[in-house]
Amino acid sequence: MAGSAVSLGNTFVFASMRSISSTNTHKPSSFSPQLGFLNSQLSGLKISSQTSLKLPTPIVASPFQPIVAKRVCPFTGKKSNRANKVSFSNHKTKKLQFVNLQYKRVWWEAGKRFVKLRLSTKALKTIEKNGLDAVAKKAGIDLSKK
Repeated sequence: MAGSAVSLGNTFVFASMRSISSTNTHKPSSFSPQLGFLNSQLSGLKISSQTSLKLPTPIVASPFQPIVAKRVCPFTGKKSNRANKVSFSNHKTKKLQFVNLQYKRVWWEAGKRFVKLRLSTKALKTIEKNGLDAVAKKAGIDLSKK
């Protein structure tokens, strides 16, 4: 039997030149050497001998997206921690442990006003111990802008 075989993984597709019959109403599988692909009515796939890869179009971020505050303390630099959530059956799944960030109004003695800050509870204890000016200076934060 004259024809051609194309391997698709573990299966073989065989296209015969003599498989055209007048009793069959469906189009048979046929090999077209001038086009370079195999048409199969059973699978609905086109298997091309010449592959052309189309790269996806890049997604451009909109300039009108809202700004989301990061979950990082500006004074201590604390951020979220990657941890395992361990079930009773000892099955481990990844989870994030976020920092305990709080919005606080802190009295700024040098500016004679309150400053609203988003800081961790550890930073709040450090501010109570050392003072707001000393902690902000060490972290490199300008309180006059806030």
